[in-house]
Amino acid sequence: MVDTRSDSYIRKLEEENRRLRVSLEELTILNDITRAISAAWSVDRIMELVVKKSIKHIRAEQGAVTLLDPKNEEKPFQTMIRRADITETTLPYRLDTQLIGWLIKYKKPLLSNDLENDERFKVDRGKEQPIRSVLSVPLLFKGRMIGSLNVFNKRTEGGFTDADKRLLSIIGTESAQVIESARLYEEEQALKVMQKEMKIAYKIQVGLLPQVAPDIPGYEIWGRSIPAKDVGGDYFDFIPGDEGGLGICLGDVSGKGMPAALLVANIQATLRGNVLQGLCPEECLSRSNEHLLMGMNPDRFVTLFYAMLDGRAHELRYANAGHNRPLLFKADQRLKRLEVGGVALGCMGKATYVEGRVTLDPGDILLVFSDGITEAIDKQEKPFGEARLAELVTANSGDTAERLVERIVEAVRLHAGELPQMDDVTAVVVKRLE
Repeated sequence: MVDTRSDSYIRKLEEENRRLRVSLEELTILNDITRAISAAWSVDRIMELVVKKSIKHIRAEQGAVTLLDPKNEEKPFQTMIRRADITETTLPYRLDTQLIGWLIKYKKPLLSNDLENDERFKVDRGKEQPIRSVLSVPLLFKGRMIGSLNVFNKRTEGGFTDADKRLLSIIGTESAQVIESARLYEEEQALKVMQKEMKIAYKIQVGLLPQVAPDIPGYEIWGRSIPAKDVGGDYFDFIPGDEGGLGICLGDVSGKGMPAALLVANIQATLRGNVLQGLCPEECLSRSNEHLLMGMNPDRFVTLFYAMLDGRAHELRYANAGHNRPLLFKADQRLKRLEVGGVALGCMGKATYVEGRVTLDPGDILLVFSDGITEAIDKQEKPFGEARLAELVTANSGDTAERLVERIVEAVRLHAGELPQMDDVTAVVVKRLE
């Protein structure tokens, strides 16, 4: 006679053992993920661990983690980590866009053990379908989907089970928290590095700007640059030349931050070297253009106005590489633009520049400025404009060069009001005294 009570007891014991094994597997995986947190692993290492554990414990051929990049509208989901069982030699499997769409829409686990005939998806049945079965769970962080955890092709008969779905869901829930925390940590560290670089770039830029006004008998000369961000792309310089001459330049480098600061340093060193060789303004710009093209990123360029002031002859010789035309306010109330110009530095090789010459009479004021002044807008998006700039200088022509620069900066600030400064504001004033 069969002892049914004994058989029932054995079945219950086996079921309890199976349940305990499953629980142990879950705890083992979660423990590994917790260790990854405490070790402050990178996002990639954490995702690699998650995929390896998922493949091993769910017994799948391949696995992958995809993360959502909301900034990329064309390809919002990118496969970040993909792993396969070492016994498999097939090509990597990819999560079809239909399946991704399903996960985004329903935000719940997706299980299909016969993908080719799954009515929810339109699989091309005319081609060999390498993915027989798929199990995917959304990675949810505070209700927001940040990606998905996917395993492909169960290596045992019967396909993926509800127990597999439960286990992968648990892994996905814990992984989402860890991945997002690690990603935020990496972003924080990257921000700290960027802030450190910005501080270094700021010191570089400040160190490059003239610290004192040049002393040229019979002249007042002053300049100021206010970056729109911590580090801007504008710069100006005063370069002592031969026989008491003074080189005056104002440039605008494309871009901001450390690359712009390094490019400014490059330009300054190049231009100063050319001035020390006694080259004329057009030759200085031509040589500077050739030098920059040899090592500069093709996406970058520099607009630059450069002039050599002869304080004894009161003559200004200048050349312009795509910069705003400086304004010369004559003592007799006439306004003259220094129209001679050429292409920006870094735009084309073998660029040639033409030299212009003007005489500075007593009471004349030369204003060199960046487009951050004339293009500053107010709440109605109306630019400050060159006409307003000219009126301001004319109305305050009796001010010192320093005071005139400060008036310009203040007028631009008042014009913009509460709007953030969109571009660097830089101005240099050269005034011949009576």
